[in-house]
Amino acid sequence: MRALVTGGAGFIGSCVVDRLLGQHDDVTVVDDLSHGRLANLADAGDRITFIQADVQDSGLADIVAAAQPEVIFHLAAQIDVRASVEDPAGDAAINIMGTINLAQAARAAGVRKIVFASSGGSIYGVPTTLPVTERAPINPLSPYAVSKVCGELYLNAFSQLNGLQCTHLALANVYGPRQDPHGEAGVVAIFAEHLLRGRPTKVFGDGGNTRDYVFVVDVAAAFLLASGETGDRRRYNIGTGVGTSDRQLHTLVAKAAGAPDEPEFAPARLGDLRDSAIDPSKAGAELGWAPAYDLGTGIGATVDYFRGQPD
Repeated sequence: MRALVTGGAGFIGSCVVDRLLGQHDDVTVVDDLSHGRLANLADAGDRITFIQADVQDSGLADIVAAAQPEVIFHLAAQIDVRASVEDPAGDAAINIMGTINLAQAARAAGVRKIVFASSGGSIYGVPTTLPVTERAPINPLSPYAVSKVCGELYLNAFSQLNGLQCTHLALANVYGPRQDPHGEAGVVAIFAEHLLRGRPTKVFGDGGNTRDYVFVVDVAAAFLLASGETGDRRRYNIGTGVGTSDRQLHTLVAKAAGAPDEPEFAPARLGDLRDSAIDPSKAGAELGWAPAYDLGTGIGATVDYFRGQPD
């Protein structure tokens, strides 16, 4: 298969690239390197074609036309919820206009399908029942969540108008090697990096907020399974269906790091959901996907990765 991965130098995107190369696919990576790192693609070597570009660029159509992919895996995005609140127009420019630009380029190049990274942790809003299924009403509570819903709807429209297939993967809280340990997102990476370096860690509120953590290798597998003919204009939840509290997570990471399980407690953050978990059974039934890594194993692999990184 000829594939193009936007955001392919990022945390999740580079793992999708690894998976594609593992089945000897022809891979083009498009990334503006605003958050992605070439180091994430070091294992790929010269087996990929790398192009530094933004999905908003006017030249994207030429890039896609030259690559001639059968499938585009679209992971390039602005992913910071708080940044989207502070600059909703900037968030929309990347996540909505960038997706439209990519879809137009894909249509012109005769691409068969786009597999889109949506957000299972945000598009459903405050859930009334856990774990959340795809039948739950959409209730985005941030500009970021709105942009992900818009991405799904625009791609669905392109599919119906032009025959460009699309499948949306609503991802839970993804964690694993290569995740950025800086900033607000990626709590597993933040805990791992701080605990390994003997730095203080912080848990917000009473530590009882729960999230659904899914290992990045399992997520990459879901992207490839979604690249076939199944699932046009459908959304699939990609998670475990199990919520883990912030306090429980700290204990697991501290144990793997061999560090004291003594976080600082900080005031709860305004707008944080209390609980989030998504039901992956539809992905299991239609795509044949299920998480292969339990949380303890995934955290162990993540901590081992950060143990090997320079300070």
